[in-house]
Amino acid sequence: MHYFIGDLGHLFVITSFISALIASFAYLKATTVLDLVKQEAWRSNGKVSFYLHAASVLGICVTLFVIISNHYFEYHYAYNYSDKKLPTYYLISTFWNGQEGSFLLWMFWHAVLGIIIILTNKFWEAPVMTVFSLVQAFLASMILGVVIPGLEFKIGSSPFILLREAMHDAPIFKAQPEFIPKDGQGLNPLLQNYWMVIHPPTLFLGFALTVVPFSYCIAGLWLKKYSDWIRPALPWTLIGCGVLGLGILMGGYWAYETLNFGGYWNWDPVENAVYVPWLILVASLHTMITYKNSETALKASIILVISVFIGILYSTFLTRSGILGESSVHSFTDLGLSGQLLMYLLVFLIGSIVISAIRWKQIPFTEKEASTYSREFWIFIGATTLCLMGFQVLAGTSIPVVNTILSNLGFEKKLAPPTDAVAFYSKFQIWFAIAVGILSAVGQFFWWKKIDRKVLMNQLFIPATAALLVSLLAVNIFKVFNLSYALMMLAGFFTVFANAKILFGLLKSSPSLSGGAIAHIGVGLMLIGVMFSAGYSRVVSLNNTGLQISKEFSEEFNRDNLLLFIHEPRTMWGFEIEYLGERLEPRYHSGFIRTSDVHETEDQNLVVAKRELKVGSKKYNQNDTIVVQGENTFFEIELRKGDKKYKLFPRAQINPEMGGLLASPDIYRAVTADLYTHVSSVMDPSEEAEWSKLEEMKVKQAQEFFANDYVGILESVDRIYNVFGLELGDQDVAVKARVRIQGEKGDYIAEPIFLIRDKMVGRIPDEISDLGVRITLMNIHPETNEFSLGINTRQKDWVVIKAMEKPFINVLWIGTLVLMVGFGVAATRRIREFKKMKAKGLE
Repeated sequence: MHYFIGDLGHLFVITSFISALIASFAYLKATTVLDLVKQEAWRSNGKVSFYLHAASVLGICVTLFVIISNHYFEYHYAYNYSDKKLPTYYLISTFWNGQEGSFLLWMFWHAVLGIIIILTNKFWEAPVMTVFSLVQAFLASMILGVVIPGLEFKIGSSPFILLREAMHDAPIFKAQPEFIPKDGQGLNPLLQNYWMVIHPPTLFLGFALTVVPFSYCIAGLWLKKYSDWIRPALPWTLIGCGVLGLGILMGGYWAYETLNFGGYWNWDPVENAVYVPWLILVASLHTMITYKNSETALKASIILVISVFIGILYSTFLTRSGILGESSVHSFTDLGLSGQLLMYLLVFLIGSIVISAIRWKQIPFTEKEASTYSREFWIFIGATTLCLMGFQVLAGTSIPVVNTILSNLGFEKKLAPPTDAVAFYSKFQIWFAIAVGILSAVGQFFWWKKIDRKVLMNQLFIPATAALLVSLLAVNIFKVFNLSYALMMLAGFFTVFANAKILFGLLKSSPSLSGGAIAHIGVGLMLIGVMFSAGYSRVVSLNNTGLQISKEFSEEFNRDNLLLFIHEPRTMWGFEIEYLGERLEPRYHSGFIRTSDVHETEDQNLVVAKRELKVGSKKYNQNDTIVVQGENTFFEIELRKGDKKYKLFPRAQINPEMGGLLASPDIYRAVTADLYTHVSSVMDPSEEAEWSKLEEMKVKQAQEFFANDYVGILESVDRIYNVFGLELGDQDVAVKARVRIQGEKGDYIAEPIFLIRDKMVGRIPDEISDLGVRITLMNIHPETNEFSLGINTRQKDWVVIKAMEKPFINVLWIGTLVLMVGFGVAATRRIREFKKMKAKGLE
């Protein structure tokens, strides 16, 4: 039992919590005392305390990773989320797989950002770090895992609890308190994806970045510097918009590659809970820019910046309190933190409301009415649209919360969540998206003063005409006859052309000002990509045979899915398509292995090569043991068009604990569309196959014979001394035949065994699943130098697939990249401005 590392980690947790509280208090004193000497002393204390906190957070990370990487399965976290077979990069993913680890990841980014603030902005350091450190203290309390004596109230859930403490009622620990499992439960197979290595850190960095403008805003209200906080907070807001947006998009791409619902966004409550704060963050960015340039929308900026951070806390409460129940596939189970999470949310919500209310009348505002032809007016309309866009999603997502409140108040009647979430949210969001597209185009032509109407019309004429012409062309070519879809496409093209015109002018005069235009071009491309890839996605795996796949399946399933028998070509999406068989994936390198080329063992993750194999760049000799991802089966599907061939390897796993068949798609990517293919039904390996009656034949070595219409040859018969790890005695005899079968796509090897042990005869047949053939070495005839082979046949292997066309989805992905570039250019400009102000002593 490795007690020391866990005790050390827990010490780091307690130190991080206490040091964050001390840092917050010290910075509070540094802000409020008037004596400059004491002020500097308190500020130094705060800085040292926060550095200690950051070091403690790093210590927690290191100790937890030591536990995971060294497979200390006596710890609940390591046992629950990892196993010995995971490669290093997936062991890193297990770090944030659980609630405690994800809180820790969030804390880590907070610690990094806090150090950056301390090092870069001494002018705002004390008040901002007062708020920042308090937020961090609340976050640290989530992994504290301390029970208050007498009250029996638990604060937080520690990642360093022992397995026996988490499973104290398990009989094994009552009998053997020092019991350590040999292996862990492993990482959820859906999370064993490279996006899960980079998506969560990016998303949590986005979460962490929202606290920076919030801290500046609260510090500004506290010190009555009502507008001064905008300038230092603006670069952080821009970076936050980019990073949080990137994290959301990574999650969408992970879902597209890994899940099988047929897209990248499913309006899941957890997806929505992150999407809404990002919309408000983007809205706050625009109002902050408005104030910086025209001194309007200050109050709106304050409300929105506070709302972003509160929204992040609310999303945390939704996903981690267990309140969503079964309504989300992403939500964590409740670890008893719901009350603590609610307190976390209410403290900062009430505190923000109170300080805003106290200062509200003192916050400067302009009574000048914004002109309809001014940029600030259109930005305000755009920010309002984004907020309404978020509110509509928030209202539907919060139904479980509302129902819980009603239930606690004694009301039996509850609100019903939308039965079709995609339809419910999309029918509203599409109109908001159209409005955003138009505003992104028109608003860019306004500067911070009133523009002449005639000048505006002249500026908009060429982009609007180009957008209209291209849209009319697209409507006729691609049959876009749905009004809302056509308008969304028009808004996207309008945004692209309008901002391209502005970008062209800026690149000649002021390239550093081009961030907004680039970002809005990205928005326009995303609107076009979403419209086509989601609105005109279509099933192409239609069953045109007139025969049902199975009476057990629904009419829709039988219509939209294609049954493929091995080596029986069909046509689909202009391709000849052929199922080539089941494949296994090596655990530690790329490539695929035909299941018929290996022997299974008692361990599903270990197979033995029947022949020399080259898998990717790795070579294996006959009888080599290969480590595979045994829980996964891949289905090789070949697409052919003329001389060109493409391979797809959709994945499936039969997992009763997770609802049966878990399928992940594979995607053929073309310039104009993706072919998104996943497995819908597979042969259940637990079901006994219906074999034909045994056909016995006598063959000699090197003699050819027929098996299920395939030509076979008995290559050799050799004595062996070990049968799958079973040692044989001196009186025991075992021989293994090596039979080669010529299939449509290459040769296959079968190695049946004839065994005499303890004077009893045993026969171990070998199956070539791709060909539906099972071969048994029935007997040996030394007098004639012949061997009796038994041949059984069955129905060929099959798989049912569903394939969808995703037109112009690359436009969406290109749009996301362009949007990120725009945020990057804009953030770079604001950082340079901040450095210039700092050099002048104004920051």
